[in-house]
Amino acid sequence: MKKEARIFLTAIMFLTRIPVPAFAGYSADYLRQAPRYFPVIGWLVGAISAAFLLLFSRFVSVDAGVLAAILSGVFVTGALHEDGFADVCDGFGGGITKEKILTILKDSRIGVYGAIGLIGILGSKFVLLKELPGLAAAPGLIAVPGSIAMSGLIAAHSLSRLMAVLVMQTTGYAGDPLVSKSAGVAGRLPGGALIFAVLTGVAPFALLPGHFWLVIVPVVVTTYGLRSYFRRRIGGYTGDCLGAIQQVTEIVTYLGFVLVWRFF
Repeated sequence: MKKEARIFLTAIMFLTRIPVPAFAGYSADYLRQAPRYFPVIGWLVGAISAAFLLLFSRFVSVDAGVLAAILSGVFVTGALHEDGFADVCDGFGGGITKEKILTILKDSRIGVYGAIGLIGILGSKFVLLKELPGLAAAPGLIAVPGSIAMSGLIAAHSLSRLMAVLVMQTTGYAGDPLVSKSAGVAGRLPGGALIFAVLTGVAPFALLPGHFWLVIVPVVVTTYGLRSYFRRRIGGYTGDCLGAIQQVTEIVTYLGFVLVWRFF
């Protein structure tokens, strides 16, 4: 149990800025095993965002609640995934060859493609999340009374991180392992750990009405498309690619919730 606790805390250290106890320390072995808990970290980030959404929506306005939910998620993760998405926009938008793309991905500066991408991804989150509180009257909700948005946030954050884990299990690492911290989690998980990640990644959907499970289908299709694109362009993935996958599939999840609620 102590070992599993340290692996979990390592996952928290890797994906968030949440302080962890000193006994967690650092171990390359624990880091390699940490992806099994990435969807659980999604529960944590989603729950924090959901709490801010509920608080600000109730006492200020829905717009303030949505903005607070987005910013709290960015703060908790240190904009880790947003930064990866911006780098991918710059790298694949400005690079032609694999070498050029990888060079741009390692550049800490944000270019035009990255800036436009961030505006687009954050704007999309705001617009789609603003629709979720309107789904509050959905029958069968058992998570937080009166709000599908609360469960939807947790489900989106866990499922999107599961998609990144699945890409890591099915695709080779394309970056330079000597300069990227993401290379430390690039190993394959044992079968049991992978099953655990899958189950925890989809578990929040049990808090939603059954037809919302349909949302998983376009998320998986989107992930496969991004994985194929990255393999074609650079022969695999990098940490920035994983961040982009998380951000895009999070958006697709929100969009799926809205469409399923309206048409099914």
